[in-house]
Amino acid sequence: MLAFDLKTLAARFDSDGTGHEQVVLFQDPASDLKGFVAVHSTALGPALGGVRFTSYTDEGQALADVLRLSRGMSYKNAVAGLDFGGGKAVVIGDPERIKTEELLLAYGRFVASLDGRYVTACDVGTTPEDMEVIASTCPWTVTRPTTSGGTGDPSVFTARGVLQGMKAAALHRWGTPALQGRTVGIAGVGKVGHLLVELLFEEGARVVVTDVRGEAVRGITEKFPEITAVKDTGSLIRLEGLDVYAPCALGGALSDDVVPLLTAEVVCGAANNQLAHPGIERRLKDRGILYLPDYVVNAGGVIHAAGGLRGATDGEILAKVDAIFDTTLAILEHAEAEDILPGAAADRIAEQRIATAASARTAAASGRSPRPGRVA
Repeated sequence: MLAFDLKTLAARFDSDGTGHEQVVLFQDPASDLKGFVAVHSTALGPALGGVRFTSYTDEGQALADVLRLSRGMSYKNAVAGLDFGGGKAVVIGDPERIKTEELLLAYGRFVASLDGRYVTACDVGTTPEDMEVIASTCPWTVTRPTTSGGTGDPSVFTARGVLQGMKAAALHRWGTPALQGRTVGIAGVGKVGHLLVELLFEEGARVVVTDVRGEAVRGITEKFPEITAVKDTGSLIRLEGLDVYAPCALGGALSDDVVPLLTAEVVCGAANNQLAHPGIERRLKDRGILYLPDYVVNAGGVIHAAGGLRGATDGEILAKVDAIFDTTLAILEHAEAEDILPGAAADRIAEQRIATAASARTAAASGRSPRPGRVA
């Protein structure tokens, strides 16, 4: 018996009326596999999103996470101009303890049973090598290793997109996209955060890092002795002279407790669902802090995965990732002109594109011409 009401919990995350098309519990007791797939929207195409493998306190927390993440993928793919909808999967458990080939094969069989409605990729707790195992039972798998013809780890593209978002924010806030001499604080130096450190170092930025895993911090500071490490996120957000705060770990980094302490002028990071609740963005703006919607700036990884599925060249994929700069700048300028929050400006673009696609699909099914969409 699941200790929550799925319909009630799903409705809480669908209060905007967009709804989830499908939410499914999957489990295979023989391999300890248990988790959820949430398909938020297929209006633009098959739902594309990673599988997150991590420990949760209970199934309700896991379901809440997959609902938030899948909705975010719909908006991310829409704003990035991809012809894919949004979906996500979560596997419940510690990957260091329970992840086995048997479990991954069982997960692949489940995703295959959805018959292409959801395309799975690597995320927190999973790797391209895991995707190679999953692909043996599921054809709808991306981010497999490049050595076997896959697109590989998307982390480098995610980091590159976040960097482009930072540059757009710098131009909007300080009049130049240059990050040289700016101090950027990164919370979380995992796959994406580590790569972002390297890119910022190349840009001439001053970088300060923290991570709950001491070995991750040591790996960075040994490679780049010039980089400063602080003991925890609380120390990082209070740091004097911090220009940009980059949350690059799990969601909820921006809470009611964090906002009054944050010294940075810009928030731009790779983590998904950074706002603990929607009102946080308004509180940030009231303090003069520019928040960049996470799903806009961290879209590089899914752009890479989508490009691989569609047969795009490396040059085409990189150009689309670098276009995150223009997309971010346009959203910031639109928000300023309309006196709305950047998150609202980005949501308008996503919702309009999804609604237009859904209208066209409905019209095609009924033989009618779709109504033109409103320009945001």
